Amino acid sequence: MVRVSRNRKTGPIPVTTTSANSCPPTCGFKGNGCYAQSGPLAIHWKCVSEGRRGYSFDELLLEISTLRRHALWRHNQAGDLTPEAPGVIDGRKLTRLAMANRGRRGFTYTHYLPTPANRIAIRQANRLGFTVNLSAESLRQADEYLDHGVAPVVVVLPPSAVKATRTPAGRHVIVCPASTGNADCLNCGICQQRDRTSIVGFPAHGSGAKRVEAIFFKEVRP
Repeated sequence: MVRVSRNRKTGPIPVTTTSANSCPPTCGFKGNGCYAQSGPLAIHWKCVSEGRRGYSFDELLLEISTLRRHALWRHNQAGDLTPEAPGVIDGRKLTRLAMANRGRRGFTYTHYLPTPANRIAIRQANRLGFTVNLSAESLRQADEYLDHGVAPVVVVLPPSAVKATRTPAGRHVIVCPASTGNADCLNCGICQQRDRTSIVGFPAHGSGAKRVEAIFFKEVRP
């Protein structure tokens, strides 16, 4: 955990990074445009993934529990939730993390598919006050994820996206204010709001943005 991030998009909030082996095999961006696999973050992520930086899970929980009350913090600027098996979230560990977060405003995003088992784990974390956003790869998938009624949803957008849009089902999609330079996570906090109705859209960025965009448009074609 870095207690004061220097990332201009998050602002000076605590952020964590989890090893690359936490990412589910079903993530369409894994090795195919993931922003964390390029730039300065990639160097840090590699060190964490190789065990040269970071904590044990129990040490991480202690760090979280010592954050100031009501602190906004982001889990996993790179990496995902701890798996029990490939594609399956470790529900016990996620619940423990959510309990350590009590009284604080932690949030994260996950590319794990909302299978029945994963939905149970994610729903429990959100009920305990730790916000887990389901990450969709297209507007159509964002609708599918919201239909589960489990968690708030975010979605990737083309790199040029700057204006709000709507999903095929008519749901409102706002563009992340940090992506447009209008705010940062510290001064926005919408991704931590578990009961929001809007989907938050993130324009693809980084050296793999074109590959991410290709996935988005592949999904929207009939």
